[in-house]
Order: sequence, then C-alpha cells, then structure tokens
Amino acid sequence: MNVTIVPIVEGHGEEKAVRIVIDRITAELNLSVRVEVVHPFRVKRHSFLRAGEFERKIEEAAIRAISASAEHRRILVLIDSDGDCPLKLAPQLLERARLARPDIPVSVVLAHCEFEAWYLASASSLRGYCELSAMMEDHPGAEGVQGAKEWLREHMPPNRRYSETVDQPVLAAIFDMKRARKGSRSFRKFWKEIERILQDAAGES
Repeated sequence: MNVTIVPIVEGHGEEKAVRIVIDRITAELNLSVRVEVVHPFRVKRHSFLRAGEFERKIEEAAIRAISASAEHRRILVLIDSDGDCPLKLAPQLLERARLARPDIPVSVVLAHCEFEAWYLASASSLRGYCELSAMMEDHPGAEGVQGAKEWLREHMPPNRRYSETVDQPVLAAIFDMKRARKGSRSFRKFWKEIERILQDAAGES
C-alpha cells in the first residue's frame, strides 16, 4: 500500500527535516507501507493562520495530494506553537482544514514551543554533532524553553552559529527519537500521527 504525505511547514530547516523524521519513523514501525513525502509547502506562521490564507494553503496541498498516484493521501501541518497552547490551537486548525477539504485527511501537530525542542529533549544523543558540546544532557523541560535554537547555539563554540538550513536536517537524522518521545509531548503527538497514517494504510492493504 502506498501513502503520499504532503507537509505544510514554516521553517527553511523543516523543509528537509520533516521528511527525514517521517522516513525514520516509517523505518522503525516497519509496516508494509510505502511512504512518499513530497516537497513541503513552506509558510509564514503569522500569515498562514489568517482566515482565508490557511484554507488557501490547505487547498493547494490537497491539489498536490490528489495528483499523487498513491492509494492514500494525507496532508500534514507541522508548525511551532510559538506561545499558543497546542491543545487549543491544533483542534481549531484541524476543524478549519476539514471544512476546507473534507475529502483529504489532515493531521495537525504543533511543535512546542518549536521544532528544535525535540532536539533538546534528546540532547545527549547529539553530542559532538554540528560542533555541539560533548557535555550536553537531555533538557528536563525541553518544551518550556523559549528559544530552543538559542539553547543549541549556547552549546556550540563561541564563533559557531546554529543554522536551520544546515544543522536542522543533520540533527533530524540522528536525534534519539525514543528520548524525544519521553521528553517532548509534541514529538509523541507527531509520532502517533505518522503511526496512525501508516496503520490506516496498512489495514487496507
């Protein structure tokens, strides 16, 4: 059974990183499903959430999903919570997506507070990569950190800057997902959404 996932993300780094993480989860679940993650739509969070703009992007993603030859098609919205409560905003966005395109299943995940918080929850597994400190420990309150990117920067050499486009995909390929699931509620949500998509497809194979 084939599944096409069309992601909508907000950062340059997520354009590559989201596909890497989905591929890793798919490999770990080891279900009889072939997954194609198409190149994501990248949005600016503020404008994306506006009435009309959100629906327009869902429509564009739906058109791309329909053009795929896979038996199952899904839209995946992954944005940072950025101060909003994921438990409130995510259901609202999901309802808007369903009203816009009820024919295409949609998953909505808010990384809390940002994508990089998943790395903080598994920081010990990143030691030495991207010039990160060999002394890093998993952050016990990863999702409470305002500025996860800055936290990573603080654990790099003085003249080294964290780069979303360069470092985020690299770390996406190596962070310990088991640790991230333990320390990040939003990553657990992301994992469960991907697992649900694959299980739905596998159940119809």
